[in-house]
Amino acid sequence: MASEHIPEPDFGQTDPGLGILRMAALLAETDNDPGEETMNHLADQVENGGLAGLDAADIWPELLFGLSGPAPGKVLRILRICGALRAILPEVDALFGVPQISEGQSEVDLGAHMLRSLDEAGRIDAPLAVRFALLVMNVGKADSPREHLPLHYKHIDRGGPRIEAIVSRFGVPADCLELALLALSECERVHRASEVRAGPVAQMLERLGAFDAPETFARLMSVCGCDFSAHAGRTDEAYPKAVLLETARNACAAIEPATPEARAEAIAQAFRSQRWSSDS
Repeated sequence: MASEHIPEPDFGQTDPGLGILRMAALLAETDNDPGEETMNHLADQVENGGLAGLDAADIWPELLFGLSGPAPGKVLRILRICGALRAILPEVDALFGVPQISEGQSEVDLGAHMLRSLDEAGRIDAPLAVRFALLVMNVGKADSPREHLPLHYKHIDRGGPRIEAIVSRFGVPADCLELALLALSECERVHRASEVRAGPVAQMLERLGAFDAPETFARLMSVCGCDFSAHAGRTDEAYPKAVLLETARNACAAIEPATPEARAEAIAQAFRSQRWSSDS
């Protein structure tokens, strides 16, 4: 559960600069948005150098506290408004104002979409690795060539080193890095998975660890599901690609020997059966 990752508050020893991050996390736990006076106070602290000189290793526990809470997107929103996000995670702050096209949707702002996906992760009490993946998986899109926008060519090439640098800077756990890199390379492919192509679905399941790393696979489905639900009007919808991939994985469960060809055929049969059942 996400609560396992939350350190106990210790206001008596919190550095004034780190207190900015702690305050953002505590404000996010309230039902109301922080008032203008509070936000101006935080912004003044940031502008006056409150975060300057802090060690990233000391920042991480406070960032973790906010990410692990019930409304991580709201925490990041507060940090951005007061200028703290730019100071501690410039790679993430740079996503705001960057457009992206999503299937079946109009353009979305990547930064605002990231905040909504994080709040969805908080709503389902997703583990830290899922939340971290949602936070960083699009950082390679921040500086996509403007002539290509809203498309993001080669963002995976740019994103991988940036995610690794963030992990190294803060000392983020290894399982968070593993899932973030997997989400970087696979989330958009999962969104495009189709039942009319059983062979690629079988290959995808193998690549995602569906057969030999089920926990990693489940966490990736949570990342993709939160990303899907962050779009307007989708909060209460089941993520259809997770249903499709689970159908495919179940079709492969009893196959011996589990060759790629046998898995593809089993998946094709399951998809045909499902379409027939839906049409009847």
